[in-house]
Amino acid sequence: MEINRRTVLVGGTAALVTAGSGTLAMTSANAATTVNMEAVLLAAQWDPRKSSSGLTPGAKDSVLAVERALVAKGLLRRSLVDGHFGTSTISAYAAWQRRLGYSGLDASGLPGPTSLARLGSGRFSVTRKVSSGSRVTYDGVRVNERTRAMLREAERILAPRLTYTQGSYNPGGVSASAGTHDGGGTVDISVRNLSTSQRTQVVRVLRQVGFAAWLRNPSQGDWPFHIHAVAVSDPDLSSGAQHQVGDYYQGLNGLASRGRDDGPRVTKVTWEQYKRAH
Repeated sequence: MEINRRTVLVGGTAALVTAGSGTLAMTSANAATTVNMEAVLLAAQWDPRKSSSGLTPGAKDSVLAVERALVAKGLLRRSLVDGHFGTSTISAYAAWQRRLGYSGLDASGLPGPTSLARLGSGRFSVTRKVSSGSRVTYDGVRVNERTRAMLREAERILAPRLTYTQGSYNPGGVSASAGTHDGGGTVDISVRNLSTSQRTQVVRVLRQVGFAAWLRNPSQGDWPFHIHAVAVSDPDLSSGAQHQVGDYYQGLNGLASRGRDDGPRVTKVTWEQYKRAH
């Protein structure tokens, strides 16, 4: 998770900007320009997996502001400023993170709250910030605070506790996972004691609270039946998990085969969108 490495002072006059349903006092050299971090994060996961340069709904203006700032830093060609957070923008943003001294997960090209605020210094302010929080242990597996909150809510709805077989931040773990558990936001769940209908219900509820989740079966790979879940828009996702979220929004199964999504249909949301609705 990105952390502050130094304090940045931004000159300018105080202004009011609107964030969601509330109004926040904000000091910035250009406080009239805002970037919605939730929208940018979703675009950074979804756009690279699209077959065209289509835009993520509601993200265009925020992505354009980020791209223009990357151009100003000399990291992105002006001709690529199009509101599509594709692979070129991912690469440029990763270069920005490395310039700030980040590496590994913190330089994946997926915007974090600190790097985004630093990029916007003097250009834009950041609204609807998303943080993964600290790393914690939950029911025997390592996750972050955001993922833990999501799992607790899913369990509250489902009533029975879930059994986790693999958590997050597990580089070099299960080879069949193809690196998706290297970063945050990812868990595997045992379905050994669940009926077919119960397995479907668990996947449905996980999706409803903001996970990209699928029931995996032995015919798909070298693994037993289990549920694989990735927290949408977790800033700590590995590149493989980012791609799975993008495929989920594309109606795919998140596997290398990129087959159709065989899970229950729900309205796809992030954790933050779920919380605002409940």
